[in-house]
Amino acid sequence: MTATGLRPATSGSGTGTGPGPADVTEAAARIAPHARRTPLLSGPHTAVSGTELLLKAEHLQHGGSFKTRGAANALLALGARHVVTGSSGNHGIALARLARSLGIRLTVVLAAGADPAKTAAIRALGAETVRVGGGVAEREERAGALARETGATLVPSSDHRLVVAGQGTVGTELLADAPGTETVYVPTGGGGLLAGVCLAAADHPVRIVGVEPDQAPRYARSLAAGHPVQLPPCATVADGLRGQRPGRVPYPIIRDRVDDLISVDDDAILTAAALLGRLGVDAEPSGAVALAGALRAGRRERAVAVVSGGNTPARLRTLHHTAPPTTGSTVATTTEEHTS
Repeated sequence: MTATGLRPATSGSGTGTGPGPADVTEAAARIAPHARRTPLLSGPHTAVSGTELLLKAEHLQHGGSFKTRGAANALLALGARHVVTGSSGNHGIALARLARSLGIRLTVVLAAGADPAKTAAIRALGAETVRVGGGVAEREERAGALARETGATLVPSSDHRLVVAGQGTVGTELLADAPGTETVYVPTGGGGLLAGVCLAAADHPVRIVGVEPDQAPRYARSLAAGHPVQLPPCATVADGLRGQRPGRVPYPIIRDRVDDLISVDDDAILTAAALLGRLGVDAEPSGAVALAGALRAGRRERAVAVVSGGNTPARLRTLHHTAPPTTGSTVATTTEEHTS
């Protein structure tokens, strides 16, 4: 599925409270001590991609994914002592690393289909976990309720202005390092990364293309309908991109700036992950989605595909075994796991 001609004549976020390009600049300065400036790597040389496809290596980011950027921006700006979030895994891992170093209590709500290895890594880093039945929608509902009940600060995985601004630093870096880029391919789940890259590219003549799993095309469906729509839970191999509904913060930003949305099936995602592996890039399936989209698009152009995460089972085992003991670990392993 490809949705073309998506950008309307209007510009801006569409809301008075949404982040703007200046917030991305501010985030870059705030998170600099906590996030790596990841490199651009040479992509695969295929008949489709040619020799000009680059990879933004967020699998080399602290915590194994781009999520560290938004998590750091939110935690540092908010100054909260107890944070609640809903996560498929990588956002929870990113928050848990930072929360441990900053002395913040963290509770992570996980959906029924959450990766057990990522759940174990979150606990090893000292966070408490709560599991709910159902999908991402139920997870987010429970996280919001828990934050209200406990007086904690809610930091969603993508639907937050500080999170979106932090993720936008991915775009700032890649456009500075490769100013001649014609197209950026961005994996799209909750939409925080895509919205952030859209903000970073506000003044750049570059195409921004969001890539969704074909089982969860919530942004393509929503933009076609003219309003956010909710999809049922799905079981794509891209476990980090199973969002069911566009976020209120990312949606208007994406609506007003994205140039295209394309979708890729699980076979294409796994093929892209294997191709990355042959290049020595250890990406999880969600991290390979943008490359799968670039290969499907088949455009010979100066392009960058964001490799958004590398929390493979092998990496997560290392994280679990090297995480130092914390007072939160014992609490986390005994936290009630709700299954219904």
